[in-house]
Amino acid sequence: MSNKNSNSYIIIYTCILTIACGTILYLAASFLKPAQDANIELDRKKKILSTIIKLDKTWTPAKVEETYNSRVKGYVVDFSGKVLENVNVETVNIDAEYKKPAKERQYPVYEITSESNPNETEFYVIAGSGKGLWDKISAFISLKNDLATINGIVFSHKAETPGLGARITDDEAVYSRYAGKTIFEGENIAPIVMKKGEGNDYSNDPHAVDGMSGATKTAIGVNDMLADYLTAYESFIKSKKSKI
Repeated sequence: MSNKNSNSYIIIYTCILTIACGTILYLAASFLKPAQDANIELDRKKKILSTIIKLDKTWTPAKVEETYNSRVKGYVVDFSGKVLENVNVETVNIDAEYKKPAKERQYPVYEITSESNPNETEFYVIAGSGKGLWDKISAFISLKNDLATINGIVFSHKAETPGLGARITDDEAVYSRYAGKTIFEGENIAPIVMKKGEGNDYSNDPHAVDGMSGATKTAIGVNDMLADYLTAYESFIKSKKSKI
């Protein structure tokens, strides 16, 4: 009879237990992955739509899917603004692309049609990613069909300070400040800048928004992200504008 207190018994028992637990976790992860992927995809669609529509509790997943499928056309462009025909926009991970040099990234674009005229593009949504105070931040930005005026913006973050930097996603009074700002100055891209401090009026400045008290580092991250990605989309935006 084996000695249950022997080293060999303990090692064998530990190995069997480790393999069994690892197998259970792997099977559970494999089983749950389709649902997790579906939730991630639904969240992406909700964020895109949220740049043009205020989604409330009446927006069920089915309504989100129906609206997205009827009004949104997505595709991918490169740094030069050329559409990448063989790339599915749903496979582009904007956070992963951020790690590449700007000229090597893939850039998602979403055209949103008018409710009254499905043949008319009413908004263009572009995406951005960057570094906040503690971790990644990202955004979807909708432009009106003049391709110069911001209609809305939705931020995401992984680990900004609650009540401070996290306000970019939690506080409508913060992210709504971008609506109506313009990304052009003359013929050139002029990124929107979140200023330091809070409580100032920038309504007459087309390229500035009020800041967030105590969240200077997050604001810097947002500014860097918008400057980076508006510049990266510049060739695409100018190409589209030339056809208006």
